[in-house]
Amino acid sequence: MTTAFSLLLLAHSTLPRTMPAVPQATSECAFKMTDHALIVDATVNGRNVSLMFDTGFAGWTVLDSSLNIGKPDGKINLQDFVGSFQADTVKIKTFKLGSQTIPVDESSTSVMSSTGGYSESYGTHCDGIMGLSVVKNTITEINFQKGKFIFYPKSFDITQRVPNNKTTFLSNLLPTGFSALEMRVKTEAGKSMILALDTGNSFYATTHRDVLDRVGIWPIAKKPNFMTTASVASGPVDSWYIRMPKLSIFGVPVESSVWSIIDLPAGSADSDGTVGFGFLKNFNIIIDYERRRIWFENFTGKVHEDEPASTGMDVYWDKASKNYFVVRVQDGGPAAKGGIKRGDLLLSVDGDEALNIGFERMKTKLEGKAGSKVKLAMSRRGELYRTEVERVPLINDSKD
Repeated sequence: MTTAFSLLLLAHSTLPRTMPAVPQATSECAFKMTDHALIVDATVNGRNVSLMFDTGFAGWTVLDSSLNIGKPDGKINLQDFVGSFQADTVKIKTFKLGSQTIPVDESSTSVMSSTGGYSESYGTHCDGIMGLSVVKNTITEINFQKGKFIFYPKSFDITQRVPNNKTTFLSNLLPTGFSALEMRVKTEAGKSMILALDTGNSFYATTHRDVLDRVGIWPIAKKPNFMTTASVASGPVDSWYIRMPKLSIFGVPVESSVWSIIDLPAGSADSDGTVGFGFLKNFNIIIDYERRRIWFENFTGKVHEDEPASTGMDVYWDKASKNYFVVRVQDGGPAAKGGIKRGDLLLSVDGDEALNIGFERMKTKLEGKAGSKVKLAMSRRGELYRTEVERVPLINDSKD
């Protein structure tokens, strides 16, 4: 029998759940966006520095060893996609982002690196890297839309928010990877890759060749075309691009995307890879590390980048001579057709002196829309020559 009370219960159960109000932020801190990175001003041990924010780095900071923030008092072993290396460390006693004072503890240290070249890499002043540990204990929004960090009180519980799974998504951090923001990426067949959210990865996403084999996307015995070179902290590594099939990336449906594939086994890294800047820049992202949740708000209406088209050559910035050297030319590619050879010097790109172009910006300038052309000034054994090269997609297709 239907009663007034049961009707009231039915009406209440069919009402839409309301989104909990976002609390007043405790503070905000602006950051600067480049094509493939975000740079934030911080104060470490009283020293003002500009840092590239890299959630793929578990620690606090990596700073150029020329900066004096205190006397080195320890050493640390670090690992990336390729291998490990050792560096000095300095105890962090105070840390501020804008007006937000970040609590420090005994584990708060800065890695001091002699590699340098941060400003050259990102095309803007940069003293080093800021890692995940800085924001791990604070509910932090990376607001790509407005170019700022927003810090919230611990009472802000994003687990109470209801995603529509169209423009907003709530993802669970896996119970593994307590030094990273690891979540699942799934194929249509339901096979999983474990990838970390990595603002320091300039690509759309990066994984390893054997991972593609494990999830049925690319057989390990199949030779890829268009080999290129990726640079990581421990050195250069062979890599290639692949057009991926339909995936669910951290719960976000993605029809097609282009990934960079490290041509080494994942056994040399902590996870299957990382999802990088090319994907993340389309979202405002709230990190609640304590509750193990990540909130994604898609504000661009896009979940992937336009497919990159390339000149078919790789260049390396030699800090000692301050020159870009051509280190690889793909057989039959645009650069090879333009007469460029390994060992040539790159002097200018579309009239801009190579000396004034940072490494990350150089990648952007050499890539572009398919069919577009780029004018290059080159040198071979001291002789100047000029050539015009058409950019073409040099991408392996998972469906081939």
